[in-house]
Amino acid sequence: MTSGDLSFLEDTLTWMRAFREQARNRLAAAQRDDHPFAEEGVTPAPVVVVDQPHGVEEVLPRGVRVAGAWAWRFIAFVVAAYILLRLVSLLHVVLIPVVIAILLAALFQPVSTGLVNRGMNRSLAAALVLLATLVIVFGGLGLIVRTFISQIDTLSSQVSDGINEVQSWLASGPLHISDAQLNDYVDRLQQTITQNQGALTSGALSTATTLGEVVTGFFLTLFTLFFFLRDGGHIWRFLCRLLPREARVPTARAGHYSWKTLVSYVHATVLVAFVDAVGIGIGLFVLQIPLALPLAALVFLGAFIPVVGATVTGAVAVLVALVAKGWVSALIVLIIVIAVQQLEGHVLQPLIMGRAVALHPLAVILAIAGGIVVAGIVGGLIAVPLLAVLNTAIRYLVRHPSGAPTPDREPPGTQPTDDDQAEAADRTQDASRTADPHEPPPADTSLEPREA
Repeated sequence: MTSGDLSFLEDTLTWMRAFREQARNRLAAAQRDDHPFAEEGVTPAPVVVVDQPHGVEEVLPRGVRVAGAWAWRFIAFVVAAYILLRLVSLLHVVLIPVVIAILLAALFQPVSTGLVNRGMNRSLAAALVLLATLVIVFGGLGLIVRTFISQIDTLSSQVSDGINEVQSWLASGPLHISDAQLNDYVDRLQQTITQNQGALTSGALSTATTLGEVVTGFFLTLFTLFFFLRDGGHIWRFLCRLLPREARVPTARAGHYSWKTLVSYVHATVLVAFVDAVGIGIGLFVLQIPLALPLAALVFLGAFIPVVGATVTGAVAVLVALVAKGWVSALIVLIIVIAVQQLEGHVLQPLIMGRAVALHPLAVILAIAGGIVVAGIVGGLIAVPLLAVLNTAIRYLVRHPSGAPTPDREPPGTQPTDDDQAEAADRTQDASRTADPHEPPPADTSLEPREA
């Protein structure tokens, strides 16, 4: 291409730009009142607008658009939840000790705060509470282990006699299982164990790895618990100051009420577990069931998982009674376990837990099931307190988005299980909230009350 051709193309492009700019100016002038045509009384030519094709809003029905909007948002929530669970799985060695430390801090925080209010240094109060906890825990474990070792021989002989009794019942009972069939089942079990010896070995190695994680988590829990007891309020205020200014006070107030809910839940759970352990333990001692103290301790630990834990540990006690003392003692133990659980479900839970942590039984079961699926036993342990805390925080933020305190300065909690009580409570809260809608909420000079 010659220089003349290039010059011709440049001139053409320059002319086209000028023509386009002139057309834009004329169109803009035609839309203004000061156009020369308006002074001369000449009506400018109308601007022809070509109809654009219909948008998606006009083509799709409203129901389809709403469903689509909810669908992609739901997918976003699922993806975010999956990523969160993956992070929890990767960091479980750190997160589980921190969560356990939070639960222990909720249990012992009133004691530490009481010592500080009496003039003791915060670090000294936290260290004293931590030391007392270690003494109680290791003292109890030592007593349980000593009891187990002292009774293991007696239990072994009783278990052998119990198994022989069960075999004779299977042979002479309604099942009519012969000794040959029992021996065949035993041989199959031994063959299965032999074939899976490699899996058992790898499981032992995995157990060794888990033991190392437990030791690491134990010391991390102690370290974290000490600082939660000493600087829990300062840590929470620091985290709240990282949020935008508008969200600081509502988040801090929601956390304050959630913490009170967690404290109430942990204290009530410990008391209920203690009553369960004492009731079932006394029955085991009276019936002279072997390992009564370890079984009572197992019931105490199992009661921290509502509904499921007490049932499983009670079944273990019944099984030990069946093997050691026969079906009569096992039936009596079963009656004791059922009676204690009825006392827990109908008296202790409503009376001790109170309205602040009154969760629906279906929500409790689903939370425990989901927690066990996600994080095993630890997930089942923390599922219900996590649900109670989230319930309190969400209910507070929905009703008090500006961060104003509740009328009674207590956590919103959940609805009572009785419908009439729930409606009465709702009417009371609505009346107190709408008594003077023009009155602004009281100013909050701090992110968190000092006692929290």
